[in-house]
Amino acid sequence: MPDPSEPLLPLVARGDAAAVEACLQRYTPLVWSLARRLSRDVNAVDDVVQEILVDVWRSAARFDPALGTEATFVATIARRRIIDRQRRAGKLRTVELPEEDVLVAEPDAGPAAADTRDDARFAALALEQLKPEQRRVILLAVFEGLTHQEIAASTGMPLGTVKSHLRRGLERAARILRGPRPGEPG
Repeated sequence: MPDPSEPLLPLVARGDAAAVEACLQRYTPLVWSLARRLSRDVNAVDDVVQEILVDVWRSAARFDPALGTEATFVATIARRRIIDRQRRAGKLRTVELPEEDVLVAEPDAGPAAADTRDDARFAALALEQLKPEQRRVILLAVFEGLTHQEIAASTGMPLGTVKSHLRRGLERAARILRGPRPGEPG
């Protein structure tokens, strides 16, 4: 079994069968958790999870550790796939996420799950430091999967303002996330 801190996706992209198996073991709990939480049709969760894992395999070469963690990459693919399915089905749903954990991993998933929860808490702290309108636009885009036009329509903000809040909020959040975590020496 590869070291849990080592990225698997570069090996998956090269066709390493052991890395594919390790990747499935490492990220299936995260994908299941997101699919169960975000999917409206519980009967479709199996299909959604399978589609997401195939997408992860196909997208493995695009993973760039400089842009984020492997878990974030997988979670982003999962979220997008689920939102795409819901849009096609005409049943996009708003999901209330718990305050404490943005991403919920399986309870006994080990150190990787703890790292994911820590990352989620740190991201939530970064969001709290944004201006309220930036935070609102980011949450609508990221967690509800709304387009710029849909955000503008739901908030009453001009489209250009939505785009500006989103861009500036993401830039500020990225700066915060690149800095020291609470409790770490700065």
